[in-house]
Amino acid sequence: MGSDLKPGHRSHDAVTQIGKLVLLVGGTGILLIEFPNGIGDPTDGVFLMIVGGLAVWRYTWWFTHFVRSRIYALVLFPRLRSSAQQIWNDGWRPRMLHFMMVTFRERRETTEAALSSIVQECRRTQVPARLFIGTGDPFDESIIEEYFATHAIDVDLNVVIVRQNQPGKRFAIGLVLRALSRHGVEKEDLVVFMDGDSIIQEGLMEKCAPIFSARPRLGALTTNEIAIVTGPRWMQSWHDLRFAQRRLVMESHSVSRKVLTLTGRLSIFRGEIAVNGDFIRTIECDNLEHWLWGKFRFLSGDDKSTWYWVLKNQYEMLYVPDAFCTTIENIAVNPYFRLQQNLLRWSGNMLRNGTRAILLGPRRVGLFIWWCLIDQRIAMWTVLTGPILAVLLTLVRGPQILLAYLIWVLATRLVLSSVLFFYARGVYISFPVLLFLNQIATSVIKVHLLFRMSKQRWLNRGDQRVSAGAANMLAFQRFMAGFITVFYVALLIFAIAVYSGVLKLPRWESAIGWLLRA
Repeated sequence: MGSDLKPGHRSHDAVTQIGKLVLLVGGTGILLIEFPNGIGDPTDGVFLMIVGGLAVWRYTWWFTHFVRSRIYALVLFPRLRSSAQQIWNDGWRPRMLHFMMVTFRERRETTEAALSSIVQECRRTQVPARLFIGTGDPFDESIIEEYFATHAIDVDLNVVIVRQNQPGKRFAIGLVLRALSRHGVEKEDLVVFMDGDSIIQEGLMEKCAPIFSARPRLGALTTNEIAIVTGPRWMQSWHDLRFAQRRLVMESHSVSRKVLTLTGRLSIFRGEIAVNGDFIRTIECDNLEHWLWGKFRFLSGDDKSTWYWVLKNQYEMLYVPDAFCTTIENIAVNPYFRLQQNLLRWSGNMLRNGTRAILLGPRRVGLFIWWCLIDQRIAMWTVLTGPILAVLLTLVRGPQILLAYLIWVLATRLVLSSVLFFYARGVYISFPVLLFLNQIATSVIKVHLLFRMSKQRWLNRGDQRVSAGAANMLAFQRFMAGFITVFYVALLIFAIAVYSGVLKLPRWESAIGWLLRA
């Protein structure tokens, strides 16, 4: 697998796409019309799920992101692209490019493809460059040394291998950045953060570098991303779904000149940030103080730590939709287990970093981005409202309610998927189902982790885990976390039951009369 992988690698025939879309819409329409499901009947409790304020609010929020995305893609970004391209055409170049790559027991073909993409970009831009590679195993070092022994002789590229002396990607990044600092990085140099399974697509640096010159307050940017999965087909579709969602929200967030993560797969930082001592220490030993779990270190989520530092110091951040990076996902374990572990890791990173980012306040973060952080917390509960309501109404009124809910899910997720088809550049029949399952699974995991912030496991980096505390204290913490989780979930179910009329509360007059008689 080489670095010539193109963003359109999953192209589809237009006729096939139209046929799929017609089947999806037609099948959903038949279910809505022909099956006795009670949808639209105002006397049916399921009516609340369709026209209730909660549903209107959630889909209005999606529509808001879509409108902002189109404003960025069709108005704001083209202006920025024109300005940046003019700067590049006029001869501006960064003094030096610094590539910071970390790898851990990666496949040979993946490592060689990543290195080849860096060499090709250096050859294309003709800008002096340095490549600092953080490794944790001699296996990776031998591949790197063998590659550069026969390649890149004609490129102005210095390569430095930095062996980490402590386990974990964070320590590897910290060591690489400190080594990079000792070699000299000037304020306006650019530092590319990338993983060992990331492949730079042709022209990425030409598209991204001049944006830093056009935007003096730009601290970092992240690029468009596609995934190639060596595993089950449904895993590829699931990644395509996630990246389609990513494109939509990244463009929306960029209207506010902020994003919600600086993706670790590939992001570019201004030189003054990458060698800042506080920035490096934040990556190495980021931690959080929690009322139940005390002070604990972040294991994964280095991209969230870099994002938080840039956000806190009020730099601008942007998403560049026409610059591509390809990531290779090698599924070496049970795909369902891998999916579960990824959701646990990503959801935990979001919760841990979202908490402190919210505390920065809307004035410092920006009102829209601040509300996006708040919405992440709210959404994990609202997504569970539909399934809980469907189950409660089914128990009271019969299985036709469950059928109505399933049809409603298919119809609404088809509407949302129709938007995502545009960002995925293809029609996927699996999107409505995957979207619903992904929303439910992510919400359940977030609720589980909300009171277990310190629970961390990183399967991709040697199956790292955060060490447990004293046995007695740990038992108490686990009991409290379980108790509070059950309490919150029970409170949610109670509120839904009362709101839907499944549970009838006594009237105040009856309650007062009962107390007087007692």
